[in-house]
Amino acid sequence: MDSPDRDNFFDRFVDRKKIFDKQDCIQCFQRYDVDRDGYLNKREFRQLLSDIFCDGSQPYKLTEEQEKELFTLLDQDQDGKISKTEFLGNCYYWLKQILQPNSALIVVDVQNDFLDGNLALRNCPAGQDGLGVIPAINSVLDTVNFELVVCTRDWHPADHISFAENKHIRPFHSTSQITQREAKVHDTVIFEGPPMTEQRLWPTHCVQGSWGAEIHTDLKVPDNSVFVDKGKNPNVDSYSAFWDNNKHSQTELVQILSKHNITDVYLCGVAYDVCVGFTGLDAMDHGFRVVALDDACRGVDIKQIDEMKKSLQEKGAIIISTCKVKDIVEGSDRPPKLGIQTARNVALARTLVNNNKVHPT
Repeated sequence: MDSPDRDNFFDRFVDRKKIFDKQDCIQCFQRYDVDRDGYLNKREFRQLLSDIFCDGSQPYKLTEEQEKELFTLLDQDQDGKISKTEFLGNCYYWLKQILQPNSALIVVDVQNDFLDGNLALRNCPAGQDGLGVIPAINSVLDTVNFELVVCTRDWHPADHISFAENKHIRPFHSTSQITQREAKVHDTVIFEGPPMTEQRLWPTHCVQGSWGAEIHTDLKVPDNSVFVDKGKNPNVDSYSAFWDNNKHSQTELVQILSKHNITDVYLCGVAYDVCVGFTGLDAMDHGFRVVALDDACRGVDIKQIDEMKKSLQEKGAIIISTCKVKDIVEGSDRPPKLGIQTARNVALARTLVNNNKVHPT
């Protein structure tokens, strides 16, 4: 089959030089329906995949499993071919998000206490210097145009459950392997509640209104940045910027991202294995594509950092260095893994819409 010229079609949409619309989607279908039978067969679809997923110069090599998953997700009636109707109904949203994503940078907890204060990462088991995230984040902010920048903050009351010095305030559950008397920083204990709560103990940090809770002054914070505070409830911790650890209450983050039509979130900050990672996992649960900036994150424990990276990747996130951010945000670098996450989101949205039609509220 003749290979369509990728540069003459998909690359015209890079950095929004042209807005991808329904007419473009029709032209795309016609371009890849080489035998003109009104369907994309698996061979024709494979050529489209080869052209859409590239790093700006070379196509990515998709595995057979990746190709199969994408075809299955977008073949709505599962007849082994994608009709023009299916393509315009499903692939339009799929392609538009791949070509022209709306991206937010989420800067997680770059606060004094984590960099220079009571819970400075350099004093944690991994020995990583949290100050190292600042030059990487500042460089990204200088070179990449994000739709939105969000800064999250731990914002704890003085009697917060996570503080080791507060361990005497709440009774321990009988199943806690560590007693109230023995418990110390970095131990994981179980409080009686209600509800019964497993909690890792930390040094007192990021107390509301304190110097330790302030964003580090060396971090560049754009004037239109949005701040999201978490961990305000004294009786439950909040590693994720979306939810508390018990998943009982949300922050306003998902509403903020939705208001700005965000599709992709780029994560950086501290701590990689704690608040950065759990924010990423929850972001994918809410349907956002997730990109973690490896050189702009620092963590607490090496083993747990590696475990968190694995969890993020298994769920659909990609982990990159900051030098690649600009091309992905602008759409010239289009990694397959993000495209697969988009297809999953499109399929899920279609299922929810169809269920609502069958079972209206």
